[in-house]
Amino acid sequence: MADNDFPGWHGTTIIGVRKGGKVVIAGDGQVSLGQTVIKGTARKVRRISPGGYDVVAGFAGSTADAFTLLERLETKLEATPGQLQRASVELAKDWRTDKYLQKLEAMLIVSDGKDLYVITGAGDVLEPEHDVTAIGSGGNYALAAGRALMDTDKDAEEIARAAMAIAADICVYTNGNLTVETIQA
Repeated sequence: MADNDFPGWHGTTIIGVRKGGKVVIAGDGQVSLGQTVIKGTARKVRRISPGGYDVVAGFAGSTADAFTLLERLETKLEATPGQLQRASVELAKDWRTDKYLQKLEAMLIVSDGKDLYVITGAGDVLEPEHDVTAIGSGGNYALAAGRALMDTDKDAEEIARAAMAIAADICVYTNGNLTVETIQA
């Protein structure tokens, strides 16, 4: 099968919501190959504690690539304990300039409870304007739903769960098997 005929892996929606002094990162469990669901219970949101400081990270894209990036982020955080922004910028710089890392196909949403960032292979460390961010196949659906729910009485977790449910109803590469992690500043 030629590379351009390969159907490709799909299937992740990750959302980050900051509201009321806490951040929630939620991710679905679906991994698809073409039109086939390969796994419905993948865990794409993790809590890491390098240097004794908790950070929650969610990833979209190739799992092996994402784990490589999470390991690199942990290393950066161990070198700069409690400085998520600095560690994220250092990771993004490495990702952009290192020939090995440039080939990695994944994106991350990370938070220490205070800051919330999306880290990309293009060298971006993006902080959402409206305290909601999302990545992955159903990311735009979850982002739109999350932003619409921000002005309600719902807390961060309720918003994340409702936005993910909406994304799962719309995106065939997103399911309702959620992993949800909450972190406070």
